[in-house]
Amino acid sequence: MTRRHPASAEDLLSELGRLTAQALERAEFQRARVELAQALQGGLLPGELPQLPGLRTAARYAPARHGLDIGGDWYDGFELPGGALGFSIGDVQGHDVEAAAFMGQVRIGLRAVAATAADPGEVLRRANDLLLSMDSTLFVTCSFLSFDPVTWELADARAGHVPAVWATADGRYGVAHDAGGVPLGILPGEEYPVTRRPLPQPGAFVLLTDGVVEGPSFPIEAGLEQVARVVRAGAGVGADPDELAAEVIKVAELTGHTDDAAVLVLCHDAAPGGDG
Repeated sequence: MTRRHPASAEDLLSELGRLTAQALERAEFQRARVELAQALQGGLLPGELPQLPGLRTAARYAPARHGLDIGGDWYDGFELPGGALGFSIGDVQGHDVEAAAFMGQVRIGLRAVAATAADPGEVLRRANDLLLSMDSTLFVTCSFLSFDPVTWELADARAGHVPAVWATADGRYGVAHDAGGVPLGILPGEEYPVTRRPLPQPGAFVLLTDGVVEGPSFPIEAGLEQVARVVRAGAGVGADPDELAAEVIKVAELTGHTDDAAVLVLCHDAAPGGDG
């Protein structure tokens, strides 16, 4: 029978030092990995969103909580020919480097198509044709919206994407269950109907990805209702779209979803009859 000798203080300190060094090495690797992922994702998303008198916009992106902390969710906003504004939000299948790289291609492709398309439905139809021609195995859900600064009208088309949420300063709110088509990159010749509505005045219109509202044991309807309540509480004259986007993205913490998530907020903060 072999008897074990108790470890000396020096042995314990040596082992503690070894374990501490390993822990620090893992922590440094994790930090570097997260910073790299955030830099990559940040380079694929727009630095600024368009603003107008009476119209303020903001967005938030939350990385995935596993894997490489990057994914295929995006938001975008840019000026269209003639002075209208275009906004898109979407989700490429997967949450890895391939999804992130493909997301960048899709976002830029939508911008290029929107420069000559007649309406959001045509934007998505032509984007669908473009994705099919790329022969990728990935598909994309997204919404594309145009905003007319003269009429303050929104025109929205969806490709298999979660609906937007709206609210007004007087307490009305809802989920925009508009008609839509299948995700991009699946079926050739798919059509995407366009829904037109005024931007709530004063109020907010919020686009989001399923990472905000859907989780393993959290149905999407419950997530949308939670977001709608958050938007109702934050909509109104002088509403801060950045604060509202931050509150909406927090809903993802309730759903238990581990994928990435994105939110895009449009606030009409002018009172009726005022600017805008």
